[in-house]
Amino acid sequence: MHITFLNPQGNFDPRDSHLTDHPDFGGQLVYVKELAIQLGRLGHKVDILTRRIEDPDWPEFAEAEDGYPGQKNVRILRFPCGPKHFLEKEDLWPYIAEWVDNVRTFYQAEGALPDIHTAHYADGGLAGTMLNELDSTPFTFTSHSLGAQKLDRLLTKEMPFDEAVDKFRFDKRLAAERCALAHSALIITSSEKERLHHLAHKVYRDAVDVSDDKRFKRIPPGVNPEIFSETSTYENEQQVATLIEETLHRDIPMMRRHLPMVVCSSRLVEKKNIIGLVRAWAHSETLMASANLLISVTGDPYPFRAAPGTFTPQEDAILDELRQLIDERNLWPCVMTLSLKTQHDLAAAYRHLAKNRQGVFALTAFHEPFGLSPLEALACGMPVVVTNSGGPAESLKDDAGVLVDPNEPDDIASGLLKLVQREDCWHSYREAGMARVMQYYTWPRSAVEYEKTLQAVVDSKPTPHKTHVCPEWFRHPDNDKFPSDWLLKAWSR
Repeated sequence: MHITFLNPQGNFDPRDSHLTDHPDFGGQLVYVKELAIQLGRLGHKVDILTRRIEDPDWPEFAEAEDGYPGQKNVRILRFPCGPKHFLEKEDLWPYIAEWVDNVRTFYQAEGALPDIHTAHYADGGLAGTMLNELDSTPFTFTSHSLGAQKLDRLLTKEMPFDEAVDKFRFDKRLAAERCALAHSALIITSSEKERLHHLAHKVYRDAVDVSDDKRFKRIPPGVNPEIFSETSTYENEQQVATLIEETLHRDIPMMRRHLPMVVCSSRLVEKKNIIGLVRAWAHSETLMASANLLISVTGDPYPFRAAPGTFTPQEDAILDELRQLIDERNLWPCVMTLSLKTQHDLAAAYRHLAKNRQGVFALTAFHEPFGLSPLEALACGMPVVVTNSGGPAESLKDDAGVLVDPNEPDDIASGLLKLVQREDCWHSYREAGMARVMQYYTWPRSAVEYEKTLQAVVDSKPTPHKTHVCPEWFRHPDNDKFPSDWLLKAWSR
């Protein structure tokens, strides 16, 4: 098969530049890259389609074509749209139609259309809808996260509806998601909860029927066992171990260095709820006496002392809140910070901490659509304490991980204490978690499922859905013409 991955806002390059240090990158790009490579290894021709950027601050994305070393079946193809400089995903909507036209022109010049598109995130779903209307090429839709849940969370925090819609362009994002859900040949979800709860939201109700089994396929993502495993090695393995030990001696008093280490590796965004994890120490003197906390964020190994301009204003606000709580509760003797920038660095750190520091990985996000990072830590031998909101409740069942309420610091502390105070629990959760990851959650396994699923769609020659048509709003590069009042009506019904 000739398969494309539609990712207008996801920028790919061989070095995984900016993968962990920008909110438009991260997990979605790991998903697409790993899956594309594995499908290429199965013998399929795979194109990752993204946006071309000619911007001196983003030189990695200037070439029209790129690839990954040793992966002859995988191309990275970049197509221009809108201004040449980098645009955040919220600002891309007026230019998706132009991007689609450039994609279509490219394949017409090559002389053959792809067999099937896979569309990722809302803008990729919109592109898939447009290409389907133009050429009838079928596409699958993988949302990665859904706008309705994000808007719900913002409204719960009392952000005014109009402010949230204007800031995050929910009117366009949700309209694009509805288009993709209605027009896709198949909707690929990572968990049953995503289908039965998230997609059942009232704003999607007349775009997709979640009870229709024929419209859905559950294919969970996975880990790359070549990087994330207990036995993998990395050329800088020892350097990472040395960095951790040097940082431990820099930040943690001698009398505490023998304690187990809890690892938080996350972007500085509010939804990851790093403050909730730190509150667990603030609320529990037992936890304070039992474990240290390693916070790894990209951008600076000393985030609490970073120079002005290192982080965005939103990231600075999170750091200020963390700093204030650590000051108030005198938690500095418990906390160390460093920067682990690559997947290889993370894997090496997990292996070292699991072997030498009774390491525990913690992810206390308010909501995690799937939760790949705890599976990566588990694959390296580190047991996990993870939010019970979202995909982890499914992927980490059967005692593969300790699930906690992200809104309750006492519950987080209790979950952590189960692993840092009792070595028998640490070992049992570690073994159960590692076994579950390797049995169910690896990229080679995911790729085989994708291969069977995509081939079945191609063979069925699906008729394009006509119940919804792609709104003309998206075909005009003028945000003011977008009738955003439809969303208010949908939310109020």
